[in-house]
Order: sequence, then structure tokens, then C-alpha cells
Amino acid sequence: MPSKIHSTAIIGNKSQLGVGLEVGPYVVIEDGAKIGDGSVIEAHAVIKQWARLDEGSRIGHFSVVGGDPQHLDFNAEKPSFVKIGKNCRLGEGVTIHRSILENQSTRVKNKVFLMGNSHVAHDCILGDNTILANGALLGGHVEIGENVFIGGGTGIHQFVRIGSGAMIGGLAEVSQDVGPNLLVVGRNQACGLNRVGLKRRRIPKEDVDQLKKLFRALLSKPVNICEEAKLHLENSKGEISLLAREFLEFYLSGTRGFARQTKI
Repeated sequence: MPSKIHSTAIIGNKSQLGVGLEVGPYVVIEDGAKIGDGSVIEAHAVIKQWARLDEGSRIGHFSVVGGDPQHLDFNAEKPSFVKIGKNCRLGEGVTIHRSILENQSTRVKNKVFLMGNSHVAHDCILGDNTILANGALLGGHVEIGENVFIGGGTGIHQFVRIGSGAMIGGLAEVSQDVGPNLLVVGRNQACGLNRVGLKRRRIPKEDVDQLKKLFRALLSKPVNICEEAKLHLENSKGEISLLAREFLEFYLSGTRGFARQTKI
């Protein structure tokens, strides 16, 4: 399938383009950029030399992929990258910055949807099926698991971890780690499980019941969360679900504290 490239697009001779592309008016694709088969680059988007897009990418109007990180000590001469997986979609005005570390990458995995004006800072890792709603902002080195939803206007502090299956409400301020399958609102306030996400993924009731018990044991009481998680793992004798084990293991590490229900 031949590519459709608008006559006003500016494309570097040393860029690597797949087949079946659609490139809109006034797009800029710099030397060194790589774009996979079947991708769509909409009008006025900028694909920097450090960008590596897998097949089926859709990049919205005025988005910039692979720009320099907003870090005072960054040396722009160092090579580093943004890697975007298969079938990802970026809305209008999305920005994704490359790594601050030489030859390292900011990574957006497969089937990720970044809505309009959201921002992914340097060295973030976004798992499969992550969704950032409009205006969501990720600081540097944020790690997000699979099937996570980040609400509109939410800010995530640098180095925060968000566990798989979590949902963050709109306009939240998250500066602490968020465990898997939690619902978090406001400022680091865990208010229960992400029931909607669990239902959509058809998680068995018995697995959800185990997560409810663990939520109450770890996050609703004034306990040492790490010690409590370790104790539950030691006492489980292999009789817990994979989701419950993932939940507990998340709390065995971390340096920023944890979003919880009860303010201690």
C-alpha cells in the first residue's frame, strides 16, 4: 500500500519511513526518526530525530514526539530516545520527551491512548492499554503498569509508580505510589478498588474479594504497609490469586510512600 504524504510536509532524507503512511500538511519528520507501517501523522505534528514509532501509530495535530527533556542539566548532544509501541494514539498537542540518560529511552508500550495536551516526561514507562485523559501530566521517571486510566488534568510527581489496573480520578495530585487495581482521587487518597476496571476485565469475584480484604488490611489501618504486605505473603502458603500476589509484592518496594485510605 503506497504512502500518502502531503506536499507541504518536511521529511528528512535520513528518516526511516514504513509503508502505507499518511502524513498531513506541514508535518516535520526529522533526520533519524523511524516510523512504522500504517502510521498516521496529522497536520503540524513534529517527529524529532530521537523518535521510534512502531506500526499503527496515530499522532495528532501539533503533537511533538522525542523533544528534549525539561531538565536543567541535560546535554542535548547526548543521544537518547522515545520508543512508542504498536497501535498507539496521541491526541492533539501531546508531548513526549526523550530520556535524560545516554542511549536510554522513554517508553510507551502498545495500544496506549494519550488524549489532547497530555504530557509524558523523560524516562517514563507506560504499560500496555494505558490511557491519559486530556491535560494529564507525568513527571520524569514515572512508571505505569498495564490497563491504567489517568483522569483529566491529573498531575503525577516524578518517580511515582502506578500499579496495573489502577484508576486515578480527574484533577488528582499524586505524589505517592498507587497500588494495583486501586481507585485514587484528590491528593493521594485511595478510596477503594477500581471496580469498573476489574469488571471490564472480567476478574472473578473470588479474586476481587481477596483484593478487598488486602485493601482493608494494608490501606485502611495505621500499619506499616511494607511489613504488613510481607507478613501476608509469608502466611499465604500459595493460596492467593495472582492479582492478590501482585498487589502485595507492589508494596515490598518503593521510596515515595503509598496512597492510602486513612491519613496517618
